[in-house]
Amino acid sequence: MASLYTKKTVTKINSKLYALDFDGVICDSAIETGITGWKVAQHIWRDMPAHPAEKMINLFRQVRPVMETGYEAVLIMRLLYEGISPARLLADFANQINHIIKREKLSTSALKQQFGETRDHWIANDLAQWIEMNPLFEGVADKLRQIDPEQCYIITTKQERFVSQILAANNIAFPADRIFGLDRNMSKPQILADLLVKHSGQTILFVEDRLPTLINVINDQRLNDVQLFFAVWGYNTEQDKMDASKQAKITTLDLAGFIYLYP
Repeated sequence: MASLYTKKTVTKINSKLYALDFDGVICDSAIETGITGWKVAQHIWRDMPAHPAEKMINLFRQVRPVMETGYEAVLIMRLLYEGISPARLLADFANQINHIIKREKLSTSALKQQFGETRDHWIANDLAQWIEMNPLFEGVADKLRQIDPEQCYIITTKQERFVSQILAANNIAFPADRIFGLDRNMSKPQILADLLVKHSGQTILFVEDRLPTLINVINDQRLNDVQLFFAVWGYNTEQDKMDASKQAKITTLDLAGFIYLYP
């Protein structure tokens, strides 16, 4: 069974290549994502208040572990407003999402566009507030400043410009060409496979908070040499944590261990 890294048990690892997820590993973006999702939903369904209550954001945070792309926040917020419980969404997410899309005759491409435009409007009108709603996890900013950018990549489903804006606002200089985001239209396993070719002979340490993503890496034989770390402080459930601990190829990692892991 993979062990939980803590400050007492982790030995610093040098001469490695780090591949870090962003949302749920570096940035706690659940508040901003939930609010943006609500803003779009309020334009689609006019019976919703203009601003979400704090309770709704807390409910969204519970469902965030099963969300893969930003536009789904719109549908999650509507379903929560309609009274669907977080537990039900966690247990039957795909069916619930597909049901509301069919019921309302929605277009996923249109939802993606609306979500992106709403976020852009927020950034253009109040960048400081938007940044405030995207805090970095405690201690992560200092550690990112200490990592040699030549030893690190960020692999995320977020648009790259958003990652750059958040890092810059936290005084973190990170090369744009080392951020692999939604813009690339590539899966994380494919990005890792390309990095293995580019950095032949180096060991890649992939830190990710979504267990399904790590399982996809395990199932890709090209990636047998990638070391996998499951970020338990991110957007995952207690069941995810239990399941990850049973995977021999996955090492569960807490925030203190993550911070101590890097030089």
